[in-house]
Amino acid sequence: MKHRVALVTAAVGLVAAGAALVNAPASAAAGGCSVKYKVTGEWSGGFQGDVSITNLGDPLTSWTLEFDFPNAGQGVNNGWSADWSQSGTHVTAKSLGWNAKVATGASVSIGFIGKWSGSNPVPAAFRVNGVACTGQSPSPSPSPSASPSPSASPSSSPSASPSPDPGGPAPQLHVSGNKIVTAAGKPYRLLGVDRSSGEYACVQGKGMWDSGPVDQASVDAMKSWNIHAVRIPLNEECWLGLNGSPSGAAYQQEVKNYADLLVANGITPILDLHWTSGAYSNGPDWHCKDATATCQKPMPDAQYAPQFWTGVAKTFKGNNAVVFDLFNEPYPEVGSDWNKTLGWQCLRDGGTCTGIPYEVAGMQDLVDAVRATGATNVLMVGGLEWANDMREWLAYKPNDPLNNLAASWHSYSFNACATASCWDSQIAPLAAKVPVVTGEFGADNCGYDYMDQLTKWADKNGLSYLAWTWDPWGCSTGGVLVKDWTGTPEPGIGEGYKAHLLTQNPYA
Repeated sequence: MKHRVALVTAAVGLVAAGAALVNAPASAAAGGCSVKYKVTGEWSGGFQGDVSITNLGDPLTSWTLEFDFPNAGQGVNNGWSADWSQSGTHVTAKSLGWNAKVATGASVSIGFIGKWSGSNPVPAAFRVNGVACTGQSPSPSPSPSASPSPSASPSSSPSASPSPDPGGPAPQLHVSGNKIVTAAGKPYRLLGVDRSSGEYACVQGKGMWDSGPVDQASVDAMKSWNIHAVRIPLNEECWLGLNGSPSGAAYQQEVKNYADLLVANGITPILDLHWTSGAYSNGPDWHCKDATATCQKPMPDAQYAPQFWTGVAKTFKGNNAVVFDLFNEPYPEVGSDWNKTLGWQCLRDGGTCTGIPYEVAGMQDLVDAVRATGATNVLMVGGLEWANDMREWLAYKPNDPLNNLAASWHSYSFNACATASCWDSQIAPLAAKVPVVTGEFGADNCGYDYMDQLTKWADKNGLSYLAWTWDPWGCSTGGVLVKDWTGTPEPGIGEGYKAHLLTQNPYA
């Protein structure tokens, strides 16, 4: 595969080989903008294009970018952070709700995966809101009157930003009806991100946290996004000292230190049992078949998973600012040829499950293990199909003597239930009965379109949500929010989610 990076710069009537910077006015009256068109990767027949628009004129309430590909063989296959369309060689990208407003001097980034044949030249001209590129900021408008304007009222207008955070440590939480609430009974939503690596770093020779920082600076980076919850995937063998390094007491202390740091900064830690033991040889090749805890099993094992939760519960007993997610993404129905009834029974009751060769710990076993320690933390319980199918959750939920359960739902653009109509029919009725926490969500590309749709629906229906993932792995197929540990957002997916979180208040 051939990779090439090209940055093409163009002023009026000039295109320099190797880079593109095109300036266009944002509106006819007082517009002006700078547009950078960048080919960030090219291979046989395909490429990725990134476009950055900087507004040099009056604030925009919406925008439309237009350009023409020089060759008939060039095209946009799919894009992100804009509504992309193409007719012939003419390409149009329209703003979305979350990035429509662009202040003077501010920028917005969009991108696409394209195709080409023959050659892949850079477009020579761009238009923004119907105005050709000029490379100039607008001239200042004359003053409408020599008379001074009346002074503003002493009362300031209401702020569009979320309500001020009360500060202090993360709140102690419990379930009341279909809400997660604070000790004072105030509804509270878990809004934030997943911080992957605790599930694999110990068993893959990568130390702890995949060499990424879990210090105050890293937490400050999360706070700059208005993050109020962080889901931390864990590994049962590492916690119990059975495999990997750090392991046992050292691993446990690392987890406790990070959770305590988050709580002190007003961020709710969600401890998730992600990777477990259990030899699983049935099913297609893509299933996890390693007997050790190095991948995602269909269900937790009865040998170690209850021990794991007993240890975690004892460690955090009395600290109800910490939430427990009992098992990441169950899919027990795969062992019974997708028999959902057998799948739900296995999920709740465990034991000998059809098609799963090891003894399974059901969700009831794990609830019992936690409650036997005296821990009263909120517990999250998933559904079938990697926690995407929640239709029978109420019928098969485990019994919790404290009634302190939340439903753990995962939603990706490639899942079966990935449309607003499905959410209305399957998730909204559940959310009317119990709290629903979207423990993971994301898309199969690096755009924000799917996440924008889901977060708006979740806000309307009172759901919590945590996006996958706060790890700088490089976003090529989705699921990566940041470019670095300081929290620089990835274009599209990261920029859109950060902008959305900054409008949210978990207490609202």
